[in-house]
Parts: sequence; structure tokens; C-alpha cells
Amino acid sequence: MSMIDLGRLRSAAVAVDPFEHCVVPGFIPDDVASEVERDFPFIDQGGSFPLAMLDYGPAFRSLVDELYGDEVREAFGRQLGIDLTESPTTITVRGRARAKDGRIHIDSSTKLVTVLIYFNRNWQAEGGRLRLLRSRNSMDDMITEIPPESGMLVAFRCRENAWHGHKPFDGVRRSIQLNWVVSAAAARRSDRRHRLSGVLKRMRLAG
Repeated sequence: MSMIDLGRLRSAAVAVDPFEHCVVPGFIPDDVASEVERDFPFIDQGGSFPLAMLDYGPAFRSLVDELYGDEVREAFGRQLGIDLTESPTTITVRGRARAKDGRIHIDSSTKLVTVLIYFNRNWQAEGGRLRLLRSRNSMDDMITEIPPESGMLVAFRCRENAWHGHKPFDGVRRSIQLNWVVSAAAARRSDRRHRLSGVLKRMRLAG
């Protein structure tokens, strides 16, 4: 049984101005999202962590396994107008946001597509809501704002003008980030970078 609703993705409207993106509420059905939340890895620090550094339960593992699949790759590529057939997949996980997070940025030039899937029930805070932006100059110059509610998905092409960010928030903000990258070497570099960052964070916490 699938843990994701690819039909919602395939039928979602895709905006192309100023860069290709789509927002899909309910990409993870509510009953599945509840199971994934139960099995979500405990992360008490900010930043992104590779899967190899985390402990998690079976529902989370099943979701991740499905996200790595060829059908998912094909669906996102078709929606966003890019051939991802030969593009490696990377997955990282966040559990907390820090007040300094969310500053306006674009993703690395080695990334082709970014997908964010959120797992936060009844988001009430003004901060922490992802904003897709028209420029690097203002958080208020936004195309759309996406609350990080459970099951919510946002996907976009990693263009030179794919600016995004969110207002400050300090606390639990759980998400899975899925990327397709330009090469296997880029995937390995990303994994090493996140592993090193995770180790350093844990060392600082232990110290």
C-alpha cells in the first residue's frame, strides 16, 4: 500500500513564474502522516541530518523507501519539466528550527529539484511558514506562503532565482527534504557535509 498520494501531485497546478513550483496539501494522507509522526526520528538540534545518522521507526522507513522509488522520480520530473532519470536522490531530515534559520536563500547549484514534506500538526505560529519569493530583497515579496502542516508538500526547480525562506521560529519543525542532484559525486559530497555537520553539532551539545 502506497504511503503517498502521487495522484494529488500529478493533478496539482504547477506555476512557472518566476520559477517552477507546486504545492500539494495531503500528499501524505492523514492516517499515514500520523504513523510517520509517531516513528519520526527524534532530533533535538537545528540543521539537516542524513538518514544514516538517525534512528526511526517502521512507518518512517517505509515512507523513505517509497520516496527513493523510480515512480516518484518520474512523477516529480514530469510535473516540473525536467528529466531526472539519471539524477541521484538525496534525503535529509530536520526536527527543529532555530531563530537564525530561514534566511532568504537559493539551494546549492548541484541540486536540480527540492521537495519538502512537513510533519507538524496544527501549525499556529506566524514564523516557520515557508515563503517562495520573487527576489532576494524582501521576505514580504512572496509568491506564496506554505504552512508546514502534516502531509503538506512543496516542490520547486532549483533555479538561480528560486529564492525562499521563512520568518524566524524557534522550536519543533519537522520535515523531510528530498533532492535530485546533478551527479553521484554531488550526492556523496552532500552526505559527507551533513554527516560532518551532524557530528559537530552533537559534539558541541555533549560539551
